[in-house]
Amino acid sequence: MTRRTTVLFVALLLVFGGGTVAYLVQTDMGSVETRDVRFAASNGQMIDGTLYVPPGASAEEPAPGIVATHGYINTRETQSPFAIEFARRGFVVLAIDQTGHGDSDPPAYANGFGGPPALSYMRSLTFVDDDNVGLEGHSMGGWASVSAAGANPDGYESMVLEGSSTGSFPGVPSGNATFPRNTAVVFSEYDEFSTLMWGVPHASNVERSEKLQTVFGTNATVEEGRTYGNVEDGTARRLYTPATTHPGDHLSTTAVGDAVEWMQLTLDGEDEMSPGNQIWWLKELGTLVSLVGGVLFLFPFGAMVIGDQRFESIRREVPDAAGMTGRGWYGAVALAALVPVLTYFPLMLVGQGFVPVGWLFPQQITNGVMVWALANGLIVAGLVGIWHYRSDRNGFDRYGFDTGDGWRTVARSAVAAVTIVGGFYVLLAAVGYLFDTDFRFWVFAIKLPTPTQFRIALVYLVPLTLFFLALEFLVQGQLRTGDRSFRDALTQNWVAVVGGFVLLLAVQYGVLLAGSPLPFGQPLLTIVAFQFVAVLSIVTAVSTYFFRRTGRVWVGAFVNALLVTLILVAGTATHAPL
Repeated sequence: MTRRTTVLFVALLLVFGGGTVAYLVQTDMGSVETRDVRFAASNGQMIDGTLYVPPGASAEEPAPGIVATHGYINTRETQSPFAIEFARRGFVVLAIDQTGHGDSDPPAYANGFGGPPALSYMRSLTFVDDDNVGLEGHSMGGWASVSAAGANPDGYESMVLEGSSTGSFPGVPSGNATFPRNTAVVFSEYDEFSTLMWGVPHASNVERSEKLQTVFGTNATVEEGRTYGNVEDGTARRLYTPATTHPGDHLSTTAVGDAVEWMQLTLDGEDEMSPGNQIWWLKELGTLVSLVGGVLFLFPFGAMVIGDQRFESIRREVPDAAGMTGRGWYGAVALAALVPVLTYFPLMLVGQGFVPVGWLFPQQITNGVMVWALANGLIVAGLVGIWHYRSDRNGFDRYGFDTGDGWRTVARSAVAAVTIVGGFYVLLAAVGYLFDTDFRFWVFAIKLPTPTQFRIALVYLVPLTLFFLALEFLVQGQLRTGDRSFRDALTQNWVAVVGGFVLLLAVQYGVLLAGSPLPFGQPLLTIVAFQFVAVLSIVTAVSTYFFRRTGRVWVGAFVNALLVTLILVAGTATHAPL
């Protein structure tokens, strides 16, 4: 009881302490007002955003404004490093959720990704100088900016394309020496999307891109840091190449500083604070601390739930291990780590390409995850099942698959899991209400689902539950051996479940950072693999902990299915109009 209470206290301290830090940084110690806003596109599609209003911005003294837009399968919070630093310098900032992302209505890609209506909304604000508005967007958010510029060519003064380009998606206008106006291209030295964005095999060659040269109005290699054209004429151009990756732009003081410098050069009326004077990283640290605290909260709170006498029947002594031993165990761990990674790219692509996007399965990325999970669940069930019968194991009780007093044990385990995950999301809601933040770090975030996303999650919950039951069959059946400590069990399970994805990222980025293209290609899915590492690390801890607390697999599998499904659906894009 004492240990559980202590861990619970530490978890809550991390959650609310990190949230406090994040709030203070996001508001520049309370001087910048942040507002959640919601506005309609011309067809009625609703778009959500956060408005950062610096002190002094008023109808009498309107301030310059910047529309900041995130990239694909992110949300407005990933733009907070840019938004915080712009707002500290006196810019009114509108950070939006793209259409079909975050809290904005689906479908994704509609209304110029949300860019044109966001620019119109920004220009309608009485405390914004509508002749002094900039556009900044990362990746697909850059396409939103270019779309806004194309829809309203006289409605903005300058633009920053962060890891993005012109004309790289159907409907996004192509660039030239005069369009878009006053454009900076911040394209990192190791950006994974160099071929898509600028037609070069490696981002270090971007200066020689013919497409970039067309935008800069030159036939020669573009010189980094040189200003081409003229700000007064709207033809100014500048290239920045910070030494980071595409998602690394969100964690780079250099990339953020480059965007700040360009907006200070091309817009008027802001504070000329040095671009290098940055505090946004403290918010990133605060939300990371909150994330760690939120995940930690699952365990003492979960222990309290399953320790209640109403859930007494779902607990039993941990059964003796019945897994593999000897050299075969190491081979099984290696196979468990490698098969999910070897199937990752092909199955994700199959799921995205062949599962129809519609009212039933409306999320393309989630469709890919679903197909990958189902296929790997079948592979695990097949291989472990063959081992089970060939090794003459008796029954499945020692793997934690017994049902105790019947299906009532499974049902009570499901109720316990819903209670545990529900408590976690109540805590997340409290963080959102008090601090206007969520649990996140970099490209990984745990957000509250909208009602629409919650309904979507109920559909994907079924196949993902099957996957997590198969995963339990592996780690609590074939791979569980001897009398291991919790730490040893967690380490061994983490290697089996997560280790392959760490190896994949090491290979992909080892080659990329050495100056060659990604050896296996697939830049988007490579970046998504970072989220797999984070999610599967949580999954491993939940599975290991709740098996040891209940002696059965049900609670761990159900908690993982609920948690991962909600994280996935709330954090990616919805492509069908619902």
